Amino acid sequence: MEDRAKSQVNGAPPRSGWARMVVELHVNDLGRSLSFWGDVLGFQTAFERTEERFAYLEHPEGHQIMLCQRHGRFETGPLDQPLGQGAMFQIYLADIGAVLQALTVRNWAIYLGPREVWRRTGDRESGQKEVFVQDPDGYLIMVAHNIGERPLDA
Repeated sequence: MEDRAKSQVNGAPPRSGWARMVVELHVNDLGRSLSFWGDVLGFQTAFERTEERFAYLEHPEGHQIMLCQRHGRFETGPLDQPLGQGAMFQIYLADIGAVLQALTVRNWAIYLGPREVWRRTGDRESGQKEVFVQDPDGYLIMVAHNIGERPLDA
């Protein structure tokens, strides 16, 4: 992962600028999580604070997320496995083909999909191809891409 190593040395703010809201996930093994978020989902490390076991990640399509190895700080209650119960993270990409291929190569368990879904959005339907997976700590992630819009059936 040459880009990751290069950005770690430079340690810089995200190339797309700072997002106005960024989720930080507490993880059990930062290295394993970085591998999943990087090698499977395509994120790159903008910077790390190795002494804190923290990484700020960005995706070439503009998504940002922070990962921090658990150490008790900012944990407001017990964290039972799988982590992230009650939350689902949605990542929209131009195409999910590379993610599907990376999941297949790693024999990564798929929670649901891949599938094509059409949902009502106002006066039309919006379609997407989506797949649901859990990261190494059990956080549920939907990765999807848009497949168009169509009028509602009368």
